[in-house]
Amino acid sequence: MATVAVVGGGITGLSAMHYLQQLKKQQNLDLELVLIEQDAELGGKIRTVKDAEFIMETGADSIVARHASVMPLIEELDLKDRVVYNGTGISYLYANNQLHAIPADTVFGIPMDEKALFSSTLVSDEGKRAALRDFETNNETFTHDSSIGEFLEAFLGKELVDNQIAPVLSGVYSGNLHELTLASTLPYLVDYKNKYGSIIKGLEANKQHFQGTANKKFISFDGGMAVLIDRLEEKLDEATIIKGVATEAVVKAEDGYEVKMADGRSVLADYVILATPHEAAESLLKEKALEPEFGQLLNSSLISVYFGFDLPDAQLPADGTGFIVSQDTDLLCNACTWTSRKWSHTSRNGNLLVRLFYKSSNPSYSRLKDLSESELAEAALTDIQKSLGIDAKPVSIEVTGWKNLMPNYTMQHKTAVSALEEKMAELVPNIKLAGASFYGVGIGACIQNGKDLAMEIAASIKGE
Repeated sequence: MATVAVVGGGITGLSAMHYLQQLKKQQNLDLELVLIEQDAELGGKIRTVKDAEFIMETGADSIVARHASVMPLIEELDLKDRVVYNGTGISYLYANNQLHAIPADTVFGIPMDEKALFSSTLVSDEGKRAALRDFETNNETFTHDSSIGEFLEAFLGKELVDNQIAPVLSGVYSGNLHELTLASTLPYLVDYKNKYGSIIKGLEANKQHFQGTANKKFISFDGGMAVLIDRLEEKLDEATIIKGVATEAVVKAEDGYEVKMADGRSVLADYVILATPHEAAESLLKEKALEPEFGQLLNSSLISVYFGFDLPDAQLPADGTGFIVSQDTDLLCNACTWTSRKWSHTSRNGNLLVRLFYKSSNPSYSRLKDLSESELAEAALTDIQKSLGIDAKPVSIEVTGWKNLMPNYTMQHKTAVSALEEKMAELVPNIKLAGASFYGVGIGACIQNGKDLAMEIAASIKGE
């Protein structure tokens, strides 16, 4: 019998266990499965909190629906009837201390045609003329491994990038655009530039695709994201799940590896999946030869603040779903989602629920990171008053900090992960890294990562 131990009960670890169990049953594998999670609950950065009429997510609030891994898993878990889709509407950018509607025909703030470019209130006439260079220039130097910030500035100009595109993209990918590659963000942009001679023309030629995915782009569940985690746990009927116990080390044994836990227990495993943040994986392995590569992987931090009000959701600007904050404003936050507008299931009585995000990439973060929860709430309420003009006292508050747990895919990320894989195959074969620290930050990417590892291990067990 072969034993697979998964350390980490977030979405990647749970997906790996789900597909390992599925393959065990389908292929009649002689396989023992063990999942170890240090927290009392599974889910990792996915956790749903319910308070009064409100449903709040301390981590991810949704999944990108079009990722190929998502709907098959939802169908396998019999959750299709519990899926809810996002409400759509205008996204705003808070700049010059006021809300500006981001033009409708844009992708991450990038115009899909000249009309969208010239309708922007965020860019001057000079900045718009600079962006027209995109129609006249050729790409001779940029590849998928180039900086997306340098690429966009080269063809669309600095003003459009700084004022409209960077706030949106940085909000999604949690990093400086000059330190993020096209490959890890929007690889199709360089393909469009090469094929159509223009980024804007490429987006316009594919407008139907982007507009078709605008509606029902994100999914959640009627009881929050915890519905997915709870069902995955419920379905793992042939796995041993150990919760509330930290893993202290993974060491070589006579035949495989010993996974040592803080309570003195251990598991002897033939294969180990480390579905943990990269610092945790490095600490468990204690392999000095891997330190240079682990040292190149970077994280950032995030604080999330929810407010539920005894006010009608209709008090928000019409047709809006939230705003992103530009640089040099009077707000401390990076973004604000109008949750009750975007996800109607989160507010049973249709009252206002908003969520603010504070990222460590923001200069204001240094002033916030050591504040108490009540002090953070006061700072966030000031942002709400300035941006939305709401002075009411919230009836529900949820503050969550994710310190050094948000992966940043910098220019060296791909090379560092490849080098880690190569060294680990030699030093600790059959120990696999997994999760957002390494292979993609979206939930869909994490599900796919878990599935791929399950298939790889099953093939190895069968000797294929």
